[in-house]
Order: sequence, then C-alpha cells, then structure tokens
Amino acid sequence: MEIKKNELMKNHTSFKIGGPADEFCEAQSVSDIKNLISYAENKGIGYTVIGNGSNLLVGDRGIRGLVIKLSRGFDKISISGTQITAESGILLSKLSNEALKNSLSGLEFASGIPGTLGGGIFMNAGAYGGEMKDVVESVSYLENGETKIATKDELNFGYRRSFFSNKDAIILSAVMRLENADPLEIKAKTYDYKNRRTSKQPLSIPSAGSTFKRPEGYFAGKLIEDAGLKGFKIGGAEVSQKHSGFVVNSGGATAKDVMELIEYIQKTVYEKFKVRLETEVKTLGEF
Repeated sequence: MEIKKNELMKNHTSFKIGGPADEFCEAQSVSDIKNLISYAENKGIGYTVIGNGSNLLVGDRGIRGLVIKLSRGFDKISISGTQITAESGILLSKLSNEALKNSLSGLEFASGIPGTLGGGIFMNAGAYGGEMKDVVESVSYLENGETKIATKDELNFGYRRSFFSNKDAIILSAVMRLENADPLEIKAKTYDYKNRRTSKQPLSIPSAGSTFKRPEGYFAGKLIEDAGLKGFKIGGAEVSQKHSGFVVNSGGATAKDVMELIEYIQKTVYEKFKVRLETEVKTLGEF
C-alpha cells in the first residue's frame, strides 16, 4: 500500500475537478481497508471512501484527512450458476460484461454506467428500466470495524437511495442473482442501450453524469431546456448542449463554477415552473 500526499482529486473524478487530498491510498483488500482506517484513527484524522469518482464533485480546496479509493485491485468476481459475487470496486461496465460472457441477463442496464458496484448499490443506480435493486441479493459491508451482511429485504432500495444512504458504512461486496439467457439477446440489448447513451448523452466531455434527480412528474433535462438554459455557462461549467440534464466541464471548470451553475439552474427552474430540482451528484471536501 502506498499512501500518497496531496493527491489531486481531479485525477480521480470523472468531472476532472477537485483539489488535493491530504493523504490518499487505493485499497486492494478488506485487510487494506481495515489497516487504513486504523492508520487514520491512530493519526487522529478523518477518512473518506470513494469508488470510481463518477458521481462526485470534489471541492477546489480538496479533502482533509485520508481518502481510501476502492476500484482497481478491489474488483474480484466469482460466478456460480446464476449467482455472481463481486467486490465493490469492480466497474459496473466490467460486471455487465462478465455477466454477458456467462450468458447471464439482468445487468445489461449497467453496461454504460461509469461507476463501481459499491457506488451503484449506494445510490441504487439504474437506467432503461433496470436498477441495482432488481439483481442484488445481499451486501457485505464494514461498520465500526465489523463485517456485516444486509439481505435484500434490509437494503431498502428506493429512487437513488438505499440502506447505506444515511449510514456510516463501507460496502465491501455483493451477491447478485441473474437469469440464464441467449448471449446474442443479451448482447443486442447491451448494444442498444450503449447506442442510446452515445447518441443522447455528452459522454466525450467530463461530467458526473446526470446532475439532478428526476422530479416526480417531470424530466430535469426538459425543464432546464425549457427554461432556456441549454448551453448556459458559468466559468468552465456548462449546461450540456447535447443533454440539458448534464452539467459538464467544458474546460478548466472549478467546483465553484459548477456549484454556482447548479444553484442558478435550481433558482431559474423554480421561478419558471415551481419545481425544485435536487442534485444527484454528491459533493465532497472543502469548497
């Protein structure tokens, strides 16, 4: 384990934004995680756990204490029949691909989601009618130094939330139940979803995915576009020209730019349509 000092978080987020973490380390195992937590506690500093950083906006002043990253190295997977067990650092795209290789259906929706399994469970990630709640059977997690199991009934999945949303716990792994299917059908569905994403979303520009949750009865992107905000910019932060539900880093954006743009969007949409937009992007660190 290498603990780095003043690691720039912009190198660990899909937004390409974020100041330095005081200390930073990528964990490769559960024992690594426990050792890093002990290290932080012994030093009297806080710690923050992240995955692939695909749904994060990190402040320009960075993150105090230790950042523990769970991604490469913490991504082991095993398959037995229709059951997949995987560590939380595995990318959802890789997990979906492994399911396809084994003629297992149920994770096609996750093929284009850029986050990790842990992040996907935390926020019940979903797309094209599928969500993590549809496949997850149980989750192993670390809480107060103890490894625990949450069953399907305990996971309390909802729209972009789960059992872990208000819990100080680290997701370690999950057991998922899929279904046997024709690999050609799985591949066709996966490619269809991929093509829809590519044609409608600004995948070539840094962002944190959909910026806002879907308001009940509305679509955030349409509200923002109807408010005349498509292409609107503050600094390097811009409402995507391709999909108004995405705030993108058009070049050199700061976290301050993004926050100011989000607040301006929320204010404008509320004034015009009396709809409050809630952010789906998670914020970390000091702004």
